[in-house]
Amino acid sequence: MSGYLLLALLALGAIGLFWLMKLRGPMLTLVGAALAFGSAGYALQGSPGLSGQPRVADKRAPPMPLTGARQAMTGRFDYADTWLNMADALASRGNTEDAAKLLQSQVERHPGDYKLWVGLGNALTDHARTITPAGRLAFERAAELAPGYPAPPFFLGLAEARSGNPEAAIKLWQQILADAPADASWRPIVEDGLLLMRGGAAPPPPVRPQAGS
Repeated sequence: MSGYLLLALLALGAIGLFWLMKLRGPMLTLVGAALAFGSAGYALQGSPGLSGQPRVADKRAPPMPLTGARQAMTGRFDYADTWLNMADALASRGNTEDAAKLLQSQVERHPGDYKLWVGLGNALTDHARTITPAGRLAFERAAELAPGYPAPPFFLGLAEARSGNPEAAIKLWQQILADAPADASWRPIVEDGLLLMRGGAAPPPPVRPQAGS
């Protein structure tokens, strides 16, 4: 994954967390300035074009934190949130397979809970480090259970971006904003994500042949 894309996604996760913490006005501006300063430093001194070379090949790095953005869109302190937090804790220690298995067992017990399906999609993406057919199916199932809710398409878009398909993320997030109320509390998360994707943080995707061309 491009270093710039990873940086953009980490910044997006941080923005979601700070928004959930109810940072507003000058304080949120200050946080944004700090993220921009750090990004500038990375762009000047980092080497995003180099592929990563982990020292220990069999030890998986923890995935990026998505808890803040997820809770901002789906709420907190309910049944699903309890299991999602447990999965997050496992993933934060690099146990992405256990996190995915935990949520798989929960969607089997509660197949009508769209939040668990969103979490499963995220967990499968974390474990594979790219979106998989099973992960895509989980996001699609969540969207079927909760039509019009922002979380399924938002996290599907994030999974696409993490898999090197920023244009797919932009398309999904544009549609979310087009359908969203103007005063939706989570709009800034999606808007900031679009700004990051459009601002050169993500590399251009490979040219794909158009259907019928």
